Amino acid sequence: MQNAILWPEGYLPGLTENFASNEVIVAGLAAADIWPLLSVPSRWPTYYANSANVRFHDGKGPVLADGVRFYFETFGFPVEAQCNEFSPPAAGKPGRVAWHGWAGEPGADDRLDVHHAWLVEDLDHGRVRILTQETQKGKPAADLHAAKPNPMINGHQDWLDGLVAAARAAKTRQ
Repeated sequence: MQNAILWPEGYLPGLTENFASNEVIVAGLAAADIWPLLSVPSRWPTYYANSANVRFHDGKGPVLADGVRFYFETFGFPVEAQCNEFSPPAAGKPGRVAWHGWAGEPGADDRLDVHHAWLVEDLDHGRVRILTQETQKGKPAADLHAAKPNPMINGHQDWLDGLVAAARAAKTRQ
């Protein structure tokens, strides 16, 4: 049985304005190959073109951790974020990282709130599963949901594909 994302109250898929789910399962990589590229946001722009200007608040970083505040830009949004789940992969246990991200002022028409979660788990036969899911609330989320093709599905697939390619490249250099 495969593991699933843990959802905070108010962000359950199907009960928000938008939901995106992307997953890859690839051979020849392990969660330990993926985790250093995912858990360090300053590495995101090196393999995912839709991520920029990453910075941490309060002297934290460069690695995410529970409660850490950070900032990045994606999908044209300036996103303030706070990591609210961080558990590196371990033997028999998937890696989990998630954050609440927001853009705009509370109550404003342009306010966007998201919960973006990742699960990275080793599977049998030398495979790794990377699942990323995001729920979104607010008018911008409704607009993203209505857009065709879906920018969130396509953007997150680019993120996954870039992550896998970067992990393969790093493994080749070892």
